[in-house]
Amino acid sequence: MTLWTRISDALAALTQGESLTAVFDKLRSPPERSVAFAIAVIALGAKMAKADGQVTRAEVTAFREVFQIAAEDEAGAAKVFNLARQDVAGFEDYATRIQKMFDGQEGTLCDLMEGLFHIAMADGFYHPNENLFLKRVAEIFGLPDASFQALRARFVPDAHPDPYTVLGVSPDAPISSVRKVWRELVRSNHPDAMIARGVPPEAVKLAEKRLIDINRAWEAIKEAHG
Repeated sequence: MTLWTRISDALAALTQGESLTAVFDKLRSPPERSVAFAIAVIALGAKMAKADGQVTRAEVTAFREVFQIAAEDEAGAAKVFNLARQDVAGFEDYATRIQKMFDGQEGTLCDLMEGLFHIAMADGFYHPNENLFLKRVAEIFGLPDASFQALRARFVPDAHPDPYTVLGVSPDAPISSVRKVWRELVRSNHPDAMIARGVPPEAVKLAEKRLIDINRAWEAIKEAHG
């Protein structure tokens, strides 16, 4: 059974008139949490698209890139997207339900934010409303500001990609501490580790860009230290 078949089944289980947010209360245990992760990214992405006032072809393409959506599964993804856009529940309600489901799992919530940043930057422009949206979602998720700034530095062209910010470490940190953080980031972003956190196999491609950015930041810091 594919991820999208399981998503369709989850949506079918909602009672008439029930908000899409209710799905998060019903998908709290593995393997259903990978379904919830996918719905969370698509639903919050739809709310974010509403925040900047338009849905571009590039954003739709970005959804496909995040989840490797096959042609036969596009209708299922579109259904989640449209349900979220039409839902009267605000994005903060969505974010709060998602935070409760992944409570204490900062890695999974960061994975989710990664997908949202990828979608936000799909059209090559970081809209001020998208920044407000993503910052508020990160706050609801309980993520440290350093985690948000690390994501922003990696994705937003007008944000100087400071290598220390990318790794989430202080410029004053000794090189041994920075190396330790770098190694942990590489380990935690291995596809197997991501799948164990509830990220669907269809979305682990997110790790590719992240690992490139992490390794590039480490190389820059290492070079600066001679």
